[in-house]
Amino acid sequence: MPKTKKKQQDSSSESDSGPEDRNPPASKKPKGSSGPGEAKSASGDSGGDGATTWTLEGLRQVRINEFRGRKMVDIREFYEKSGETLPGKKGISLSIKQWKKLLEVAEEVTRAVEN
Repeated sequence: MPKTKKKQQDSSSESDSGPEDRNPPASKKPKGSSGPGEAKSASGDSGGDGATTWTLEGLRQVRINEFRGRKMVDIREFYEKSGETLPGKKGISLSIKQWKKLLEVAEEVTRAVEN
């Protein structure tokens, strides 16, 4: 009988959870300092790594990160492990162009949700 290759894990909503990440990306824990600015009213922090963070609810956060020299708006669910807050799989990183487009349609989306 021929050898069979290992099956790849099916892509499902269950695989999108945070703590089961095989190799979660390294994350620097944000410091408690708060920076100036109106947009930071939802508890914005600026950590030592230069990332600005806003907490949406619980462990869901919005951060401004830099990836390969590009600024990204990262909306992500985090999890705690050994006293550290680490990013999970559930989330999205938007380029500045995508973020601006989202803001353009935000009012229309809000109207659709309310109807």
